[in-house]
Amino acid sequence: MQGDSLAYRPPYIDPNAIMLQGVHPATLDPEDLLKECEFQFGRSGGPGGQHRNKVETGARLVHLPSELESKATERRQQQVNRSVAISRLRLRLALKVRTPTNRDRHRPSDLWEARRQGTRLPVNPKHGDYPALLAEALDVIVARRWDVAGSAKILGISMSQLSRLVNHHPPAFAMMNAGRASVGLPTLRK
Repeated sequence: MQGDSLAYRPPYIDPNAIMLQGVHPATLDPEDLLKECEFQFGRSGGPGGQHRNKVETGARLVHLPSELESKATERRQQQVNRSVAISRLRLRLALKVRTPTNRDRHRPSDLWEARRQGTRLPVNPKHGDYPALLAEALDVIVARRWDVAGSAKILGISMSQLSRLVNHHPPAFAMMNAGRASVGLPTLRK
């Protein structure tokens, strides 16, 4: 039956993911992301001396639509902890939140295309673009039911580059391998 190969296949939905409509929150710039969050400063216990125990330098951030939270208390400066909490939240959102995409006709974002160099996607995991790129990659990988090779083709990069992008964040790589194992695919090596 020729028509079966062209039949529509709905995207896979990970039962462990938080599904949100619209733009993935990890792709938002920090100021726009903060509009969707509840932000608090507070004191943090533990080592750090008198300054840390008397001044509200610890930052706690909750993304209201997903209810995911991040904290940063290890620095003495409020603004540094705020920045660290935002970075941690963006990574957590990239890992836990999925936004709908077409499993076969995903069109890479402008950011993805701007960062891509042929079949390579060089990005430092500490760069501000990394959470957005990771979120897009995971959206496609999950929609394709953990098919990394097919996802890499759709995203215009090699499978090793896509695997490396996800591997930069060990929890994401572990999640991807757990997902692959759950549908009977072999796990990928680091």
